Amino acid sequence: MPADTSVESIMTGDVVTVAPDDTLMEIREILHKQGFRHLVVADDEGITGVISDRDVLEALSPFLDTEAEQSRDVHTLVKPAHQFMRPNPVTVAPDTTVREAGQVLLERTISCLPVVKDNNLVGIVTTKDLLSSYVGSTTANT
Repeated sequence: MPADTSVESIMTGDVVTVAPDDTLMEIREILHKQGFRHLVVADDEGITGVISDRDVLEALSPFLDTEAEQSRDVHTLVKPAHQFMRPNPVTVAPDTTVREAGQVLLERTISCLPVVKDNNLVGIVTTKDLLSSYVGSTTANT
C-alpha cells in the first residue's frame, strides 16, 4: 500500500467508546470480550481520552486474584476511566496519509490515533493497522 494512501482506507470504522465514569472492571471486560487493545473515552463534548490494554494493566492492583488480595485491591476495579485514561489524545483526519499517521505515532510514542471528521469520531488507526497495511502491500508485490 502506498504511503500516500489515507488512513481512512485502513482504519477501524466501528469504534467502541466508553464514558469517563465507566469503571475499570467494565473497561477490562470490554477489552477482553471484544479483543480490542484500545478504547476511546468520549462524553457529550467529544473525545476526552484513550485507554489501552496496558493502561488497564497498570491501573489494576497486582494483588487481585492472589492470596494477598485485600479489599483495597478489589476497590481498584471501580476506578473510573477518567482516572487512568490518556487525556487529550492526538487525532487525525480521515484524509491523513498513512505515512503522516506513522510519523505521528513514532514521534509521540503512542499506539493509536482516533480518526475525527467534523468533530465526530469516525474511526481509529493503530500501529497494528499500519503494519498490516505495509506487510500486505509488500507481500502482494512478491
